[in-house]
Amino acid sequence: MALKSTIFKANLAIADIDHGYYADHALTLARHPSETDERMMVRLAALALQAHELQDICRGDGTLAFGAGLSDPDDPDVSLTDFTGRKRLWIEVGQPEDKPLSKAASRADAVVVYAFHHAAEVWWKGIESKLSRLDKLQVWRLPADAVQQLAQLAERSMQLQATIQEGALTLSSQRGSVHVEPLRWK
Repeated sequence: MALKSTIFKANLAIADIDHGYYADHALTLARHPSETDERMMVRLAALALQAHELQDICRGDGTLAFGAGLSDPDDPDVSLTDFTGRKRLWIEVGQPEDKPLSKAASRADAVVVYAFHHAAEVWWKGIESKLSRLDKLQVWRLPADAVQQLAQLAERSMQLQATIQEGALTLSSQRGSVHVEPLRWK
């Protein structure tokens, strides 16, 4: 019998000072049995960091949502879809291969990767030349120590505050606060 995903609920209050985006999001995250708390929280952080695109690109008339993630490799970890069904933003976390990223770039207006694993530098050195031709692609590195701290905020029902200022994310809950400074690789 297959193991089922664990459901997490998050009320996320976003204050993106850099982009003038302020909103509350009631989110449901399905954590695949093979997914770690680190990866799940990176998905949540990626959504917070890109949430302003809901207003910037779709003028508020779109859907920012988690995809099937590890359950469906052809589905983004997070996506922004406008009211016509067009994928405006495709977000992947981890260390995806070049072919799925090329496919994502053909299906969405923009693709963003948030690499976070301690071996992300090795992954990037091996894949960078293959991805250089993808103009729609951005690649960001989240520090491994900050991601480990993010995992400590994970609980089945979360009340989180995300503040984005000067490109950095501070994610806070009753369990503490984590400061994440993404580094842009591409």
